[in-house]
Amino acid sequence: MIDQSIQDQLIEFLRYINNTYLGPILIVALFGTGIYFTIRLRFVQKSLDQAIKKTFAGAFVKKKATQAEGMSSFQALATAVAAQLGTGNIIGVATAIVSGGPGAVFWLWISTFLGMATNFSEAVLAQLYRTKEQGHVIGGPAYYIQNGLGSKFLAVFFAISIVVVLGLMGIAVQSNSISIAISNIVPIEPIYIGIAVAVLIGFILIGGITRIASFAEKVVPIMAFLYFTGGMLVILFNYKEILPAFESIFVGAFSPQSIGGGALGLTVMKAVRYGVSRGLFSNEAGMGTTPHAHAVAQVKEPYEQGMTALVGVATNFVVCTLSALIILVSKTNLTHSAADAAQASFGLVFGHAGFIFVGVTLFFFSLTTIVGWYFFAAQNLRYLMGEKGIPYYRILVMVIVVLGSILQVDLVWELTDTLNVFLVVPNVIALLVLSPEVIKQAKLMKSRLKK
Repeated sequence: MIDQSIQDQLIEFLRYINNTYLGPILIVALFGTGIYFTIRLRFVQKSLDQAIKKTFAGAFVKKKATQAEGMSSFQALATAVAAQLGTGNIIGVATAIVSGGPGAVFWLWISTFLGMATNFSEAVLAQLYRTKEQGHVIGGPAYYIQNGLGSKFLAVFFAISIVVVLGLMGIAVQSNSISIAISNIVPIEPIYIGIAVAVLIGFILIGGITRIASFAEKVVPIMAFLYFTGGMLVILFNYKEILPAFESIFVGAFSPQSIGGGALGLTVMKAVRYGVSRGLFSNEAGMGTTPHAHAVAQVKEPYEQGMTALVGVATNFVVCTLSALIILVSKTNLTHSAADAAQASFGLVFGHAGFIFVGVTLFFFSLTTIVGWYFFAAQNLRYLMGEKGIPYYRILVMVIVVLGSILQVDLVWELTDTLNVFLVVPNVIALLVLSPEVIKQAKLMKSRLKK
């Protein structure tokens, strides 16, 4: 266990680096890319209704996932959403509000809306540049960076970064959130929670892509429905606070001090910084993660999986908004830690049952995210060294799950924010350079939809 004083010093150092240097880089890169693709793709977000119809029509088509064939389009979406719907949607949103004030939610919305166009582009390129290696359908940013952009160096840099950022630090974030949520319900030492989760994760990972796809396809819709239902009940119990909550979001986005944020040191920059970073962590658009799932989907045209990607980000938008309103309408004390704030919001309405509900929800959200992120990182490990490293990586993931359960939550979040830059920069470069291919697919999509 790292000494508490060393952890505190490391947190302050990382927070300074993130706020001063890396935060602005992320904001410029993600906002700029999102705006560019939104304009060049002529607001592809408008095609969301057709995308929803097409995606959920495919949900009822039976298709067995195999290592040779990949996944169905819906299974790929479920795997992508499994990664997107995690602690970023509950604790991540709470962190944004605690650190950046209610105004951070507005900037999270903006980054999510723009992220739909970015994620569409990622999915299209993942389909265009996917390949098959050793019986596996495989693809993702490393492949379109190397084969499309023509940069082996950036491709290797991205692949190494994603194995570290998602496969190690990202999984630690999810494990940390599970241990906090469960220990708030029952008096169990976090390390024992981590061990139990590691065993469960190991069982799922041993089954390979078949078990991962099947697990995501079954669990994701159920957990999303349960959280949405419980969240709506909290909001309805506090219906008089809905309009004030929206007011605090819009006012806080541009004038945090006017809603009492001065005492907490809130600024517009903090609202933007935490809104964008938590938006990135929750919807992952521009981060280069979900393309690994979209690459293995079996579709006739690349744009079809781009449409499916729109649904993934839209789903994320709904869940993040729900989480934000739950905290704001229940007037949860924003001096709480993020994990406590998320559970306290439900606890104010449902008592101890609310804490149990959030704990169980976080458990399944985080579990599916760990599985999704393992899959993404494993795709890049295959790119770097073939199949031989995968068995050892599974063991390492289980160890990280245990270690993550005992780390200080603020340290894990800040370190993840720092490392996210190493994913975003090479991915964004490739997206912008290869944008003509995405634009061509978007035009094909719109011509087909008109028919």
